Parts: sequence; structure tokens; C-alpha cells
Amino acid sequence: MEKINPLLVPKRKLYDGAFMPAIGMGTFGSDRFTAEQVSAAVAGAIEVGYRLFDCAAVYGNEDLIGKVFQAAIDKGTVKREELFITTKVWNDMHGQGDVLLSCAKSLRDLRLNYIDLFFVHWPFANYHAPGCDGDARNPDSTPFSVDAFMATWRQCERLVDMGLVKYIGMSSMTIPKLEAVLPLCRIKPAAIEMELHPSFQQQELFDYILKREIQPIGFCPIGSPTRPDRDKTPDDVVDIQMPEVVEIAKAHGVHPAIVCIKWAVQRGQTPIPFSVFENEYTSNLKCVTEDPLTLAEMESIARADKGCRLIKGQVFLWAGAKDWHDLWDENGTITK
Repeated sequence: MEKINPLLVPKRKLYDGAFMPAIGMGTFGSDRFTAEQVSAAVAGAIEVGYRLFDCAAVYGNEDLIGKVFQAAIDKGTVKREELFITTKVWNDMHGQGDVLLSCAKSLRDLRLNYIDLFFVHWPFANYHAPGCDGDARNPDSTPFSVDAFMATWRQCERLVDMGLVKYIGMSSMTIPKLEAVLPLCRIKPAAIEMELHPSFQQQELFDYILKREIQPIGFCPIGSPTRPDRDKTPDDVVDIQMPEVVEIAKAHGVHPAIVCIKWAVQRGQTPIPFSVFENEYTSNLKCVTEDPLTLAEMESIARADKGCRLIKGQVFLWAGAKDWHDLWDENGTITK
């Protein structure tokens, strides 16, 4: 097994001056990999040199991943303070007190006494069952509510007060939603998780977040080829087949996926690629420590943005919503 020195991996500075790794490993098996496969990959990734792991209650694998964290710490492979662990409260746990219960369960499952970064997974309590098809709709779903979101955020702030969580974050937000909630936050988000890859760069939101000393963490960094079928449409752009990405990959003698990850880290986001294959997760980490893309290559990818959102979120739509575009406030106001 090849090992990469974690000290060689670039870092991101959080708003309080602390640092986190500039690349991590996702743990969403996308309905295609078992919890055992994912946790085995996490075990291998710790040995390889990963220190940031992006978890979530809804992924259904935190109990097995927790055993891996415990074993790695007990073995002396890594100290707890060297790991940066994130997890998320799922949409069915936004009610009063439920965020605290969600965090407590994640702490128990992950065998940790604190979480580094705790996210609100989606900005509304619109629940869908894991693994549902893309046409599934919950009749109880509602549009985004500032009051409801802030009630959830207040519970997240309590987690920080209690010492259970170091930082809190938001995910899949839009500028109109952030404009509405950021002024109300007592503790601001340290990071925003958002979809980021060469064909979907979200430049305006990306700049907005960085300007406020909030870190963008990018999911689907290589276009998530193993994402659930419910999230696939015929018009989707395949990032690793984009001519600009393929051309740069040939110039560097690497797989196009590596170009996507290099681009992400050099641009300033923290990608969280997922793979259960040792050769892939090893090369994903190693590539950010060597052979950077040139300025011209970075500019070529910047020009290649297609505005192609892959994780559309249509299963969270409420009665009266037209289609998935309503989730993303594309006209500049919060869609009701």
C-alpha cells in the first residue's frame, strides 16, 4: 500500500484560524456499495494518509465506519486530533430536540466524543426514504422556511456550546437562502457543502462563500458517475469525457478524474471524492501533492463550465412546485 504524508496535503484555513485538509473522502455508497465496502475503504484511506472523512447519518454506515476510526486510533495509526470528521443531520430530524438526538447517535456510531464539522444536510425537512426512485414525492414536503431552518440551526449552535461539535455548516444552499439566514446566525457556518465539478462550477455562489470566510466543500468532484440512477438524466454532462478535461489528462499522463480533483483543490474548494478501490482513492490523494495544473489549464476548465447540475433534489419537491429548478432559487429569490 502506497502512503502519502498527510503533511504534504494542502490545507484550508477556517474562519477562526484553524486548518482542515483540502481534500477528503466521501462515504456515500450511492446505493451501489455496501456499508462493509465503504468502511473497508475508509480503513484503507486512513492508512494511505487521508485525514478528512465526510460522513452522514442517512448513509447508513456510520456504525461500521466508527469501528474503523476506533481501530485506527487504538492501533496508533492516527490520533483523534489528526482526523477531521464531518457528519450531517438528515431531513427527518429537524424537529425540536431532534438535531441533538441525531448528533448523539452519530457520535455513538462513529465512536467519537466530538464531531469536527456538523452539517444541516438539506435546507428543509422534506424527507424521502433512502434509495427511493426519482419520482418519489412526500405529501408533507414544504418550501424553504427561514423560521424552520433557523430553529434547526439554533440546535446546531447548541451542539457547539455543549462541546459536542467544533464547527457547524450548511449544505445545498443558494445565495437567496444564505442572504436570508446568515444575518440571523449566532455562530456562522464554517463550511458550505455544494455540488462542484468542471461542468458545474457555481462561480457566483463559490465567490459569495469565500468572500465571507466560509469554506466550500465540493461533492460530486468528478461528476459522480456512480450516483443513484434517480439523479441521472439524458442531458447530463460527463465530466471525465469533457474535451478540455481529457486533453489536460493526456498532457499529464493521468486519468481525467485526477484532473477534476487537481482542479478542485487548486481552485480553492475541498473535494470529497469517493471510491472503494485502493488504487483510485490513493491516486485521488496523491495527485494533489504533485504535478499541478498550469494556469492555462485552469483557465481552460473555467471556460468549460456547462451549468450542469447533477444532484437535482427532485425528491424533495413540495406540492405546487413546478420542477427541480424550484429548489435552487434560480430567479434570485426563494421559491415558494
